[in-house]
Amino acid sequence: MPYLEKWLIRKIEHSSEEYPSLLGQIAKPAEALYFRGDFLAKDEKCFAIVGTRLASDYGKEIAFSVARDLTRAGLTIVSGMALGIDTWAHKGALENNGRTIAILGAGLGEKTIFPRQNLKLARAILEKNGCLISEYPPEYPAAKFTFLERNRIIAGISEGVLIVEAKIKSGALNTAAWARKQGKKIFAVPGDIHKPNSQGCHLLIKQGARLAESANDILKDLGIPRTIAQESRGSTPEEQMILDALRKGAADIDKIIEITKLPAQLVSVNLSIMEIDNKVKNLGGNTYALQH
Repeated sequence: MPYLEKWLIRKIEHSSEEYPSLLGQIAKPAEALYFRGDFLAKDEKCFAIVGTRLASDYGKEIAFSVARDLTRAGLTIVSGMALGIDTWAHKGALENNGRTIAILGAGLGEKTIFPRQNLKLARAILEKNGCLISEYPPEYPAAKFTFLERNRIIAGISEGVLIVEAKIKSGALNTAAWARKQGKKIFAVPGDIHKPNSQGCHLLIKQGARLAESANDILKDLGIPRTIAQESRGSTPEEQMILDALRKGAADIDKIIEITKLPAQLVSVNLSIMEIDNKVKNLGGNTYALQH
């Protein structure tokens, strides 16, 4: 049985009443859209989060937490389902049982969905009433130009775009360029000035993009009631020490041990319990971040 057989591929023509009004207003609107899952509602408010495929732990944490908090405020998260920042934006929305839409740079056929590593994520998006969208016929393969073309759709259906990490020359900055042409609001996350993945974001900020440190910065600018983050408290002194260590940002288990001075086994046991209790999130590679 095909992995996504439950969600049939459907098609909406540009002339259809169901075609997104925001997308119809952009330069070079797609002649048709293919989709799996629940298509865009007419009054749906979307926000895009994109960035580098080679995301740092810092970038993953920001993409995840901002996406999660924006869905709490009622926004639908849009991204490209690429590895890296896109993946963590989708995961952040799903963590909160929020809605997320992936705009793909390939057809939606079982053999063409790209990247193949995110086929499981594609299914998770659909299982939580999300949507996969492409302007390409089902069996159309991914190519370099298709990713650049789809970026205009990511920006086109969104109220604004957040760039989390990006190099000066990148697909994420291409998305920002489309957003600028479309008159959309552009936000960027500041980072380490010595890292190439921060240079694209810093350039955008110099060019007038809004600096965003949290979902609340975005919500305030969009005129949407802000979320109030509830600060987790540890159930034991050891848990509290670990939480305090992670308030400075994501860290791997060795760094947590170094900061807390706790025995390695005690840190490992507590992290496992805290993950079950939804206090921390494992970003992969034994790197943890706060689960706000």
